[in-house]
Amino acid sequence: MRPAVDTVGAVGAGVDPARAPAPGSPSPPTVPIRPLRFRELLDEPFALIQAHIRTFAILGGSALVLAVLAVLGLTGLVSHLTDGSDVGTAWAAILATAAAVWSTRLVLRGATVAIALADFHGARYGVLDGLRAAGRRAAPLVLAQVVFTLTGIGVLLLGSILVITYPLALIWLSYVRSRRFLTEPVIIAEHASFGVGVARSKELVHGAVWPTAGLWLTQRCIFAVLAVPTFGIPFFLSDFSGTHRWAVITLLVGGFLLVVTVSEIVEATSRVLCHISRRCVREGMDIRIPGDHR
Repeated sequence: MRPAVDTVGAVGAGVDPARAPAPGSPSPPTVPIRPLRFRELLDEPFALIQAHIRTFAILGGSALVLAVLAVLGLTGLVSHLTDGSDVGTAWAAILATAAAVWSTRLVLRGATVAIALADFHGARYGVLDGLRAAGRRAAPLVLAQVVFTLTGIGVLLLGSILVITYPLALIWLSYVRSRRFLTEPVIIAEHASFGVGVARSKELVHGAVWPTAGLWLTQRCIFAVLAVPTFGIPFFLSDFSGTHRWAVITLLVGGFLLVVTVSEIVEATSRVLCHISRRCVREGMDIRIPGDHR
């Protein structure tokens, strides 16, 4: 069930400031409902996150803490079973972190997309509302995440055969990602199956595949820049905690999952904004017919 609509005006973004709604009417969306330029597609996710900062902080913080605890628990169990083997502990930490990253991205992507779509419709979702909305579309979202992962691994493995081909593999991967960039918003917003979601995404992105690919690549560069100081934090804290095995594992795993958490929330909001923008371009969703009050 949709949560009660917040009647407080949302923060405006770009050149379209929000207006205070009439009492009892839905609040206006945080982002402008119109085709967005490339720069706006980079900026507006942060405006959307800022408008729901408490919700996303709770969502991301909870996912981060649970993921770190799960990784440490599994790594500790394997270390105990292997009598503290360095190799066993290292592989347990790597594989447990990989599983935590996959699960965290799945949950954050679904919930964030649901929260952002609710904002577009004038409602404000909390963390539980977003998780419930994503849970109702769990099967196609999980399938989309599986295909997303396998595609990325396959393309990067082929590109890593020769070092010189790796940049070309990234460009190829950006092209593949751009065509399926709107799959999750379509699955949640239009109650589509995975196959329909992929086909619909390709249809909406048609004519803007390479700009969307450029957006995906640019975000990767931004995330890489943000990751540098984030990974510096564990090494800074290690000066106080020492270089003991579990202190280092905790700091490294926590730093890596923190980068994954923040980047996934930003990317998921970008998917929703691209979905809205492309629907305005392809279907005229921003056109209002006089006398139509729906």
